[in-house]
Amino acid sequence: MKGDRLLSALLLLQAHRRMTGRALADRLEVSMRTVHRDMEALSAAGVPVYARRGAQGGWQLDDDWRTQVPGLDEAELRALLMSQPRMTGDLRLAAAAESALGKLMASLPAAMRERAASIRQRLYVDPAGWRGAVDNLAMLPVVQDAVARDRKLSMRYWKAKGELVERTVDPLGLVAKGARWYLFARTPQGFRTYRVSRIEEARLLDLASERPPNFDLAAAWKASTEQFREEQSRYDATLRLEPDAAEWIKMWQIVLPAKEAELKGDRVTMKVRFHHEEEACFVVLGLGRRVEVVAPASLRSRVAAEVAAMAGRV
Repeated sequence: MKGDRLLSALLLLQAHRRMTGRALADRLEVSMRTVHRDMEALSAAGVPVYARRGAQGGWQLDDDWRTQVPGLDEAELRALLMSQPRMTGDLRLAAAAESALGKLMASLPAAMRERAASIRQRLYVDPAGWRGAVDNLAMLPVVQDAVARDRKLSMRYWKAKGELVERTVDPLGLVAKGARWYLFARTPQGFRTYRVSRIEEARLLDLASERPPNFDLAAAWKASTEQFREEQSRYDATLRLEPDAAEWIKMWQIVLPAKEAELKGDRVTMKVRFHHEEEACFVVLGLGRRVEVVAPASLRSRVAAEVAAMAGRV
């Protein structure tokens, strides 16, 4: 166990260049005292690790020192090669990743290199969609730099409806979903995601970004996507119904508070939440003359078109 922990600590330091004792303790799930003993053990084994004092201090490896890449078994090699660098969808990033992968392949034994070449010949990644569209990732290196260096990012961003806005955010991480890249960031309004291809211009600010303690990017992204799916599955409609139909709606659908929800004559006006327009249309048609669509106009038009189509078949 200690040997595995020492190797993990060594790889963490090599990946991050410098880490505080607290950060190492959190990542390794040990105490600060254990981290200190592990650093002493690495130093005694000839690994040039040393402590830096001050606000920007922590444990650090000598810049010129690198550990050897551990040997890969065939399953690990196959998994690595099947996640081709071209999946990034950006030519510059793919070229850099290919270069890094080439260096890794060069360190493998001859038999493993031949096996790697054979595997790569059996996989091709085309990052372009069927319509030839490829995300513009020109700003991705700047965003990556902001994420890696924990710096605030100022950007001009195209919203989905075509509005160009300016935003200053605390970058928390990058998420690759298929061939698309998203920046996950904290804003004064809370967590937000930004599609990298919609960033028109971006620059790092000379200000440290604020990162929530114990922030988990995977968990935050999962919560964000679940919220997005939930919002996408909402379809609100305002209906004017006969009392018995209104009671049926209250029993089977979600009824929302609405200023217009009141009894007028023999009809009740209420705002109802459906999963999508198809469901709303189905319910309205089922209630027939006992319901009238107040809003949205698109649902009213669709119901009218369905009624006209049915009348034409009678």
